[in-house]
Amino acid sequence: MLISLIAAALAAATPAARAAPASPVVGAPSAAGFAFPYAEGDYVARDFAFHSGERMAALRLHYTTLGRPHRDKAGRVDNAVMVLHGTGGTGQQFFNPVFANELFVPGQPLDITRYYIILPDAIGHGKSSKPSDGLHMRFPKYDYADMVEAQHRLLVDGLKVTSLRLLMGTSMGCMHDFVWAEAYPGFARAIMPTACLPVELAGRNRTWRKLSIDAIEADPAWAGGEYKSPPLAGLRTAASLSLIAGSAPVRMQADLPTRAAVEDWLKGRIEKQLDGDANDTIYQLDASRTYDPSAKLETITVPVAWVNSADDFINPFGLGIAEKMVGRMPNATFRLIPESADTHGHGTHTWAKFWKADLVALLARSGG
Repeated sequence: MLISLIAAALAAATPAARAAPASPVVGAPSAAGFAFPYAEGDYVARDFAFHSGERMAALRLHYTTLGRPHRDKAGRVDNAVMVLHGTGGTGQQFFNPVFANELFVPGQPLDITRYYIILPDAIGHGKSSKPSDGLHMRFPKYDYADMVEAQHRLLVDGLKVTSLRLLMGTSMGCMHDFVWAEAYPGFARAIMPTACLPVELAGRNRTWRKLSIDAIEADPAWAGGEYKSPPLAGLRTAASLSLIAGSAPVRMQADLPTRAAVEDWLKGRIEKQLDGDANDTIYQLDASRTYDPSAKLETITVPVAWVNSADDFINPFGLGIAEKMVGRMPNATFRLIPESADTHGHGTHTWAKFWKADLVALLARSGG
């Protein structure tokens, strides 16, 4: 009964101006036995100016929503929550039961009968505008500031959402949270970034990205981005580096205690990652090149609950960066999830059970 009521509400929702009609869909039942009715749509930003100086006459941003908007007495949406995905992902990655069942099910912290959940596909990802649509390496050289600006236009111009109850993000989405907080102060009442650092990407983090880009571009099959068949050697190297970047040492040692176990586990694993577009991959990895919110962290004054994990290869805890940076934000907390055989390295950000209590506390201290 509850599922049908939510689906009916989504179907009745009027799409915002300049956003394509959102099509209601009832998803497959989750592991919790609850189907997540959702809607999809496209917002087109006209004459979008990138920070590189390039422009696009029509930039498409795809989005998925759960729940429905609630409006206050002034007609403003007051229950919107936006969740931002990581590099190479899409908004619908958050349908993963280890995330959705912990948060979106009725009675959970982001119960979709109470909140309007917005899950955009960032520029260059999913069903949003990207190099593989046809421009290849002539696609504008977008960066995180462009991606955040497009998300802002989606909310304000497309969905008529002028404030967020909560902004969340994982990995790249975590970094977008910091860019958002500085670009649009106070737009979100609370922010929960998971699995990132608010400093320029350098050291090991930039290294594995640049090695991946170089591997693709060094593959003769890439042909400057105009390849006739995928540059598989370059893509295989990039996928291998990504596998290591996302690895969790203690968990892997527990799960793969022998050479034979490792080699069995690897069979076909890299090959499954080779169906992505090489140019899209280059752009996705390089979009972080201008990221560095460190200079203006003091301007982030809304409540922040920032969570990283100790076994994160990409954002290693031993750098001590988070401990130095959190104090510069007056209402921020930082927690490091201890490494164990149960954590998932960088990917711990998707396993909400590890940080759900932090989210509940954040919602409470930012107004319930």
